[in-house]
Amino acid sequence: MDKDTYTEKLIDYLKEFTTEARWNTIQDVLSKRTTHLTVVLEDLHKSHNANAVLRSCDGFGIQDIHIIENRTAFDTESTVSIGAHQWLTLHKYNDESQDNVETCFKNLKGEGYTIIATTPHERDVNLHQLSVSDKTALVFGSEREGISDRVRDLADGFVKIPMYGFSESFNISVSAAICLYDLTNKLRSGNINWQLSEDYKTELALLWLKNTIKASDKLVQKFEEEFRTST
Repeated sequence: MDKDTYTEKLIDYLKEFTTEARWNTIQDVLSKRTTHLTVVLEDLHKSHNANAVLRSCDGFGIQDIHIIENRTAFDTESTVSIGAHQWLTLHKYNDESQDNVETCFKNLKGEGYTIIATTPHERDVNLHQLSVSDKTALVFGSEREGISDRVRDLADGFVKIPMYGFSESFNISVSAAICLYDLTNKLRSGNINWQLSEDYKTELALLWLKNTIKASDKLVQKFEEEFRTST
């Protein structure tokens, strides 16, 4: 039996331990998830801000989040996220021996992403002018300094939220929510194929079932034992 068949059988097994309504919710959320847009967070030092961004990502259907930890470890324990991190795919870059910004951006560009950093201080376009026709990775910097010089050097472009008051910028969590609201609206109203691949949907369906079901690790172990016996 190949891996795909095994995974499908495991999903069918685990579905017996949740409600039909919960399974339908998982399927509905998966149908609205995207990796066409992704978010990169660089050295956020306030956990409530970091987790508020995760909550916005979940709410707007962004699945993959890339987290650069050069100076600050990312904390997902804040109650602000209301557990949003368990429904997201977090990619962390915290190798002290590497240039984590370069590693992150290289990986993203290898997957076809254009890197757009958010800042009010660079040659940039306003948010409403930013196209989402190409896969886009939106970078948010730390609360105090904003994006680093390394991000400025390696980004493909810059975007800003138009401001009409005396303040130069919004709080990081507010900025992320505004950007994601605008860009996901553009995405869903266009004719771009932004949905997840079927393989990724299956992978996430299994993960989310495990997150939903109490003591799912023991159920998976039981399934594997029965699977080995039957084969």
